[in-house]
Amino acid sequence: MQLRTIIFNIIRQKGQITTADIVRQTGHSRAYVQRLLKNLTDEGVLVLIGKANQAHYIVPPKKGAVLSKPLKIHRIMFNKNLAEDKVLRQIKQESAIFESMNKNHSSIIDYAFTEMLNNAIEHSTSEKIDVVMMKTPTDIRFTVTDRGVGLFNNIKETKNLNTTMEAIQDLLKGKETTAPDAHSGEGIFFTSKIADLLTIKSFEKKLVFDNIGEDIYIKDIHAVKGTKVDFVLGHNAKKKLSDVFSKYTDDSFRFSKTGVKVNLYHQEVDYVSRSQARRILTGLEKFKDIELDFKDVKSIGQAFADEIFRIWKSSHKDVNFIIKNANENVMLMIKRAQV
Repeated sequence: MQLRTIIFNIIRQKGQITTADIVRQTGHSRAYVQRLLKNLTDEGVLVLIGKANQAHYIVPPKKGAVLSKPLKIHRIMFNKNLAEDKVLRQIKQESAIFESMNKNHSSIIDYAFTEMLNNAIEHSTSEKIDVVMMKTPTDIRFTVTDRGVGLFNNIKETKNLNTTMEAIQDLLKGKETTAPDAHSGEGIFFTSKIADLLTIKSFEKKLVFDNIGEDIYIKDIHAVKGTKVDFVLGHNAKKKLSDVFSKYTDDSFRFSKTGVKVNLYHQEVDYVSRSQARRILTGLEKFKDIELDFKDVKSIGQAFADEIFRIWKSSHKDVNFIIKNANENVMLMIKRAQV
């Protein structure tokens, strides 16, 4: 079959094509395929969208037609200087997945996706991370796959457990983490509560959180390297992220018409992770002033400060943070994040 025919067959099936698609299917060298794609682009037969590892090709729209964004994004990314918030931002810019999505569902996807991708970035030791996100007629879903040490094996080895089942039992307790100095372990816990369906495959086990059927179960699978996380949220889902957070956390908020005061101190709580920061800030974007009271908080983590004072603030420029009772350790981390 001619190479051009193969290219257009793939585009008809997927809506787009990448250099890697053709190399995998034909065995031709990457350099040869790139030259061919450039020639087809120069001829106007194909249109290049994106750059570097985000690059893909589509058939140009008819004259006068608006170039529509896809409802599916697939990225294979090197796990070096990778930031989950930037990946999410690119997906929003390059796809139509979030168009017309209500704010509640958007906040859920934002939280769950960044938490699961952050886990892969910081825990897996995988050289590459594979991400897929799509909108279907019935739901929004994403997959995060790595080829690293594997979630269950990581827990087992870090905590000196004897079996994979013991590692899964440890995970199901909630708020467990293999890196206590950098994470609270809340990410998987809260994501498992807000999803319609969350599936985690690692090593020889598949852990399924089925919140529609109100069930959690474990299945044996063929051994896989690394971890694969599948998340599904139906378009008719009624749960709110803030409701899930409030169900499992203490009430530390005092509201006013334009502002909110957040009392951060709780005994035996260390504010270190992005997950904790995201939980604290969920639903607060409607206020003009957010007072963060650090009384009796001895220190905060870099990831916690970065999530609040750089990432979240960059998307909510009209919101003003008022810092109260922060000691010099806390202020140092805040200032580093604001640079």
